[in-house]
Amino acid sequence: MDVSAAIAAFISELEEGLGTVFLYRHFDRTIMLHSETANIAIAIYLAGNTGRIPLSNIRTFHIDQDQIIRDRSKLLSRLFSLLGKGQVVYARQTVVARIDKRIASAFLEEHHLQVTISGKYRYGLYHNGELMSVAIFSGGRRMLKKHEGYRSFELLRFCHKGGYRVVGGLSKLLKSFIADFHPNDIMTYVDRDWAQDSNLRTLGFEEQGHTAPHTFWVTAAGRQAIRDAAHQRQVQETFPSGYLLHNLGSTKLVLSISETQAMNSSRDPEAKTK
Repeated sequence: MDVSAAIAAFISELEEGLGTVFLYRHFDRTIMLHSETANIAIAIYLAGNTGRIPLSNIRTFHIDQDQIIRDRSKLLSRLFSLLGKGQVVYARQTVVARIDKRIASAFLEEHHLQVTISGKYRYGLYHNGELMSVAIFSGGRRMLKKHEGYRSFELLRFCHKGGYRVVGGLSKLLKSFIADFHPNDIMTYVDRDWAQDSNLRTLGFEEQGHTAPHTFWVTAAGRQAIRDAAHQRQVQETFPSGYLLHNLGSTKLVLSISETQAMNSSRDPEAKTK
């Protein structure tokens, strides 16, 4: 399927799944979709567009051509989930379990848009024996500006099974992790292409700044993150047929956890048994 056909199919499936019709315009190698009924905008960036449209007061998702070519079904599943579509499972109907690297990697490979990361600690939510959600955490890190015993962990990856929304799922996974490891904080990065105002705030996460936009060199084989100018020259010489793109960077969010919260989590029967 060529690029134009793939994008047309993506838009058609999106409209059908959301039950809306998008108004759109094409300019500067960008296709801007707007739905008044859903009150969202979706910017699709074609090859060669290295920028991003400035954020506005409407909820906007930024998607690149290569993602549609490579991961159309994942994109659709994520958009449907974020916009309230898909089958609903409630966290109280699930069971938390530690899972191994193989199971976690296979789940992320199938359902997550970003590169799979094994992490150190892996948790899953099961519903009637089926894995529905996965959260991946780093090991504990000492913080130089904190007291000796202070430990910070990172939530590296989180996603649901495609086509589902697990209401309260992340909260339940976090409670279980906190009960097991008693972290002083849990930090994470949220992709600003997808969330300019993260709903993690409702779980107590607080914003602590943004990272600069990330640069990628895109070829038919996939994306390669660019570290610096020298690395960019090397990659371009090795894969001359590719093109650059820049995303919006990420928002850093931190969940501070008091000793009382950690104790309550360890006593919470839902964190372990439901």
